[in-house]
This record gives sequence, C-alpha cells and structure tokens, in this order.
Amino acid sequence: MEFIVENLAIIICVIIGTGFLVVEVFMPGFGVPGIAGFALLAASVYFTWTRHGMVAALGLAAGEIVLVGIALTFSLRSASKGRLSKSPLVLKGGQTRKDGFVSTEEYDSYIGKTGTTITVLRPAGIAEVEGERLNVVSEGDFIAKGAQVIIREVEGARILVEEVRENV
Repeated sequence: MEFIVENLAIIICVIIGTGFLVVEVFMPGFGVPGIAGFALLAASVYFTWTRHGMVAALGLAAGEIVLVGIALTFSLRSASKGRLSKSPLVLKGGQTRKDGFVSTEEYDSYIGKTGTTITVLRPAGIAEVEGERLNVVSEGDFIAKGAQVIIREVEGARILVEEVRENV
C-alpha cells in the first residue's frame, strides 16, 4: 500500500495519459487530448526516473508503450464490433454517391462545349460555360478576357480549355 501512495502521481499520469490517447484516436487531427496524453505519459517517466532511477524509467516507458497499444487495440475493436459500434459516434454506413455524397462535381458533361473567358487565363482563370462560372486551365497559353474557349479535357476538378480560333 505504501508503494502505491508514494507513486500515486505516476500512476494517475499513466492512467489519465493513456485515456487521453484513446480519446485522441476517435477525434480527427492531433489535438489537445493527444498532446495532453503524451505529456502525462512523459511526465510519469520523468517522475519515475527522478525517484527510482533510469532502469525503472525505461521499464515504465516500455510498459506504457505496451499499455497504450493494448488500450488502442481494444478501443478500435470495440468501435468496429463491440458496444461502441452501436454508438452514434461511429459512422455506420459509407457516404455513397447514391445518398448524395460527392467529393467533387462531375464536369465530364462540359467536354466539347464552348464558353467565354471572364478573366484572363495565364494559364488558369474563370470561364463561363452554359451560364456556369468554372475554374479552368489552358495548356500553358495566355488567353485574353472575353475570348471564346472550348473544353477539351476534364480530370477530376481540372478543366482544360483551348482558345477557339476563327479561320479567316
């Protein structure tokens, strides 16, 4: 019992630090819980080193790595198959195109259509095609404002245009 009382700060740092790192798994980015968890685990290793020496601190650091690994494994397993999987925190289905989730607009229907540049293209700028303002790119050519352009190619959100040249 005396050992626990003497090392209560270390034990609390390990438990809370591990908890913060588990919380960080379910939050996007590397935010406050992750930094706080890492700081608490580092503090527990420092306190162990100052009170019990280098070997004890290295042993605690190795133990913390194993403990965090086990905690993360159980948390992720619970999120996919256990009680946590029934929680509103975990996304049940995917975000499909059928349900209205689209990462980028579809511009393929614009291929072959003509429009007018609203800004100069050097090589990127804005053109209006069928009443829609689109961010477009020329193939390295400077195209003046008000010029007629035709959409030649679409790659994702990149719309490649070419100036329409009138034969005289």
